[in-house]
Amino acid sequence: MISDGTSPESAAKVVLYVCADRGRQMPSLAADRALAEGRAFAERHELAITVVVTDRYGEPDPARRPGWLKVRALAAAGGVEAVLVRWPAAIAPDVVREYQDRETRWLQDHGVHVRYTWAPLAKAPAG
Repeated sequence: MISDGTSPESAAKVVLYVCADRGRQMPSLAADRALAEGRAFAERHELAITVVVTDRYGEPDPARRPGWLKVRALAAAGGVEAVLVRWPAAIAPDVVREYQDRETRWLQDHGVHVRYTWAPLAKAPAG
């Protein structure tokens, strides 16, 4: 049960997408933070994470990443209401903003919202 008594079956189903650099000095710190933030965000907002999808950061075009293609497939199948990401750069680097916009629009066209889990970007629940 979720804290307000809602059953997990009635919680909105979401994908947690993590695209973080897993190389060099601290290989998992960024990914670990994104996972922890995403899980905490989902719990606070009573969302059920159905799958965690990961990609290694580096490919600027999300449509060329295997994990992001899985996110698109889940959205197209209608099984999720939202994709949780830490910040817009997890979708695509800010220098290629058109990729962020393109993918966000594509998800919205399929009835899926993008929700940012990093505290300064996360919105308080409605109501």
